[in-house]
Amino acid sequence: MRAMTDLNFSKVQFVEIDAEREGQRIDNFLISLLKGVPKSMIYRLLRKGEVRVNKKRIKPEYKLCADDVLRLPPIRVSEKEEGTYVNIQRAQELESAILHEDSHLIVLNKPSGMAVHGGSGLSYGVIEALRKIRPDAKFLELVHRLDRDTSGCLLIAKRRSALRALHEQLRNKQVDKRYFALVSGTWPKTRRVVNAPLLKNTLRSGERVVRVSDEGKPSETRYNVQQRYEGATLVEASPITGRTHQIRVHCQYAGHCIAGDAKYRDPDFEEAIKTKGLKRLFLHAHRLSFAHPKSGEQMTFDAAMDDQLSSTLEKLKRV
Repeated sequence: MRAMTDLNFSKVQFVEIDAEREGQRIDNFLISLLKGVPKSMIYRLLRKGEVRVNKKRIKPEYKLCADDVLRLPPIRVSEKEEGTYVNIQRAQELESAILHEDSHLIVLNKPSGMAVHGGSGLSYGVIEALRKIRPDAKFLELVHRLDRDTSGCLLIAKRRSALRALHEQLRNKQVDKRYFALVSGTWPKTRRVVNAPLLKNTLRSGERVVRVSDEGKPSETRYNVQQRYEGATLVEASPITGRTHQIRVHCQYAGHCIAGDAKYRDPDFEEAIKTKGLKRLFLHAHRLSFAHPKSGEQMTFDAAMDDQLSSTLEKLKRV
């Protein structure tokens, strides 16, 4: 087994994962390892099964384990590293969106419209932008994800040990994530939970679509009504499981689509809400609670809504 510093990418390589890499997503690991290789190629290698872990095909979201054996096919690496294009001004705006930072982690109020990670046609996301404006940072990794159009609390680890500890909290459902969503119609106060299995599909176009299906994975979201408006309700959603598009699909399944959701939409509601000036998905991760990975102190952070969400609510009539 060869050390990563001794790899020769012109032929098949086998890499043994050490404890320091445990918990890291395979796509993030490959992006950091294969400098000069376009992200589109990395995701294509994963999709086609050319990268294998313990002789098995894996998905981009697979989390590495200590002693995993990674097989890499021959890969053409650019002699001159192709630096990821990052809009520096946009990246620097992230500094002002930081809610908390210490030696172990960053809590960020992610803006809507910015992906958390590059790939799938996007040259960069939040994590690449942070790495670009902090070139001396030895370690920066996403602890979890938010949809591109979702804003709010995003947690980033600055140490491998912090990433492992926070991932363990996520697995044990010890991280409390709460979202504000503006949904169509009158959400009944008695509907506190949506339990519906979710199945992820990829269309020919490459677009990901999630639907409720008995063949899907168990999924649970809890809801609390915050405020009623004419034709809409502001709810707080707490995902107990962490499936792709979970809150959005559960709202649609309950008959109350989220405002501004182009994928899981209610056309009549969309037309009505557009007159209030909303041009984005009304889904905002407003609160995040977890135990600090070093001290164990319980921490809670609140992220304010952006002006567009606040303005939309001000234009609605309360009932």
